[in-house]
Amino acid sequence: MKALHEIRRDIVAVCRAIDRREYVGGRDGNISARTGAGTIVITPAALRKGDVEVDDLVVLAPDGRQIAGRRRASSETGMHLRIYELRPDVNAVVHAHPPVSTGFAAAGIELNECVLPEVIVGLGRVPITPYATPGTDELSRSLDSVVASHDAILLQNHGAVTVGEDVLLAHQRMETLEHSARILLVARLLGGANPLTVSQVGELLDARSRYGVRAGLAACDWAAPDAPPRNPGGGAVATSRGDDALVERIVMRVLDRLGDGPERA
Repeated sequence: MKALHEIRRDIVAVCRAIDRREYVGGRDGNISARTGAGTIVITPAALRKGDVEVDDLVVLAPDGRQIAGRRRASSETGMHLRIYELRPDVNAVVHAHPPVSTGFAAAGIELNECVLPEVIVGLGRVPITPYATPGTDELSRSLDSVVASHDAILLQNHGAVTVGEDVLLAHQRMETLEHSARILLVARLLGGANPLTVSQVGELLDARSRYGVRAGLAACDWAAPDAPPRNPGGGAVATSRGDDALVERIVMRVLDRLGDGPERA
């Protein structure tokens, strides 16, 4: 495990990165890491992530007591502590509000399709937890049923959480989550993504061990038939899970914004 000064440096670097990529706005988001001594280093409350410096970081005892730092710890500290309690293998947590991923969370659509090979192997299924008020014990407990088997989680009407062995890996998973959400949104606007077949997904899951992916990471929702892609010849594809009306509304709004949609009455 990295030394404390390296962990602090990595947290500040990730703060800069999520601010630069607009995964947060204003004072949104929080980042933490667990040290070799078991203490937790976390970002402070009420400070824009792009402005966080090493001296602003707060150090907590495993039970959440503040033992160092001149600022107050993030209001989402309880959520971070709960994740560390449930996942001994996790040493870092990143919580942000990446726009497209959070859009899926607000729409109640899980990122569970078997579409992108890298996501199938390294990230797996991304569930949505029930809505809970930010900063509350209810929010922390909302992760209980999913955190053991998922490294990326959407918080309904709120944002996303990713975890990892260190801060840089947790941040990389946030990047993968948002990048895949953007691709899937575009695919939906173009008529729907072509899911991989059962055999194709099986091959990718078998490859997980070669890439060091942990056992127990949830897989995407496998397609029922081992059939070719739904759209081999081009043209529109029916979306799954009853999302056709949602996709149609999104398309009409996008076209309207671009000036290509039907005129409003």
